[in-house]
Amino acid sequence: MTRAATVRLVAEEEATGKVAEIYADIKATKGIPAVPNFWRVLASHPDNLEMIWTRLKALMHPEASGRESPLDPRTREIIALAVSATNGCAYCINSHTAALRKLGCDTETLGEVMAIVALFNSTNTLADGYQITPDVLPPVEEV
Repeated sequence: MTRAATVRLVAEEEATGKVAEIYADIKATKGIPAVPNFWRVLASHPDNLEMIWTRLKALMHPEASGRESPLDPRTREIIALAVSATNGCAYCINSHTAALRKLGCDTETLGEVMAIVALFNSTNTLADGYQITPDVLPPVEEV
């Protein structure tokens, strides 16, 4: 039998209290019919589920949290996919690729994202390996 995680997932049918409320919010906010495994695993520690969901909702779904983001949903998902690919998280790569597909990204766009991720992973490694002193600095905004 294949295991889904290192802890038992909390099924939607058995969720109560805070977990049930968060599950309902996840489905409503993301417009999905079922709670993904990631959240079902985090529900094994309800306080952690609440902290991570609150933070993710505020940053990835700011409109649902009453906040306006300077980044559009597609850009947010591209960043999430790039970081997930760099970190080697198969779960997150699939999740954010699915979200990007839902936002209309095609195979060519995903290929371009992955090419840029690969490029900067290699140039970052080179700059870090050579310990190059930064000489192109961003301007500092005056307060």
